[in-house]
Amino acid sequence: MALAIGVDIGGTKIAAGLVDEDGAVRGWHRRATPGSDVQLVEDRIVGAVAALRAAATGRRQAVVAVGVGAAGFVSAGGTRVLFAPHLAWRDEPLQQALQERIDLPVHVDNDANGAAWAEARFGAGRGESRLVCVTLGTGIGGGIVIDGRLERGRYGLAGEFGHMVVVPGGHRCECGNRGCWEQYASGRALGREARALLASGSPSAQPLLARAGGDPAQLTGEVVTQAATDGDPAAGELVTEVGEWLGAGLANLAAALDPGTFVVGGGVAAAGDLLLDPARAAFARTLTGRGHRPPAQIVAAERGPLAGVVGMADLARRAVLDGR
Repeated sequence: MALAIGVDIGGTKIAAGLVDEDGAVRGWHRRATPGSDVQLVEDRIVGAVAALRAAATGRRQAVVAVGVGAAGFVSAGGTRVLFAPHLAWRDEPLQQALQERIDLPVHVDNDANGAAWAEARFGAGRGESRLVCVTLGTGIGGGIVIDGRLERGRYGLAGEFGHMVVVPGGHRCECGNRGCWEQYASGRALGREARALLASGSPSAQPLLARAGGDPAQLTGEVVTQAATDGDPAAGELVTEVGEWLGAGLANLAAALDPGTFVVGGGVAAAGDLLLDPARAAFARTLTGRGHRPPAQIVAAERGPLAGVVGMADLARRAVLDGR
C-alpha cells in the first residue's frame, strides 16, 4: 500500500500525518506555527516529514509523496504561496524550497482544498457531484469539488470564500479589506466577540474568563466552542451568532455556485448542531429563490481536524501515480 505524508499549515498549528490509500492516518505530528518566521515554518515542515518517514521506514513501508496544504493563496501550478493572511508568506516559492530539502515529490495546494478533497473522497461529501467545503478555523477556508475534481480557478485562487466582503466598512481583516466573512464567522471572530462581551462587564462572561485562566487574551474561539458544547449559555449565544453569519454566507455561495451539499469543518464546527442549526435557519431565510428551488444540504464534516492532512496526502499520492 502506497503511503503519503500530508502536511496542513494553519494560522496556529502545523499538523502532519502518514496516510494510507483508504484515507486512514497511520501516524501524526503536530507543532505550533511560527507565523512570522518563514524559515522556521519550513524547518518544521521538513522536521515533521522526516519524523513520519522514519516511522514508516520502521514499519518497512514506503512513502511515495508529500502533500503540503498552505493557509494562503497558492498559485495555479502549486509552486508559490502568493499571500497568506495569517502567515508571513508573500510570493514564497514553497514547493521549490521544500523539494530541495525533501527527496520525495512535493505537492503544494491550498489547505482548504485538501480538506475539501478529503471530505469528497473519504468523508461527508462522498457521492456528491457538486460539493462546497467551508472550514472555520482561525479564518475561513473553502474548496470546491465538481465531478470528482478540485476546481482551483484560472489562477489557482478559487475557494477564498472567507474574504468575501459581507459588511462594507466592517471589521478590519488581515487581508487588508474590511468586513470580510471570516471576521464574522470564524474562530477568531468567536474569540473576539467573547472578549468584547467580557469588556462590556457582562457577568455572563465570567465563566468564560475562568476557562481562560483569568486571562482575556486566552479567550479564543476554541475555548468558546468547548464552553458552548459544555452548555455555557453565553458561549452558546456567541456560537449561535457565528452560525447565523455562516448561514447567510452560505446562501451567497449557493447563489453563485449552486452546490448539492455544503460540508462545514474546522475547529468551530466542533460545536455541531449548536452552530449548524442556526446556520441552516439563516440559510433558509436568506437563500435567493427560497421556496422555488431545491436547497443545498448543510452537513458537518466527518474527517475532523486531520481532514487537510488526509486530503493533501491523497492529492500528492494521486499526482505521483498519475504521472503528474
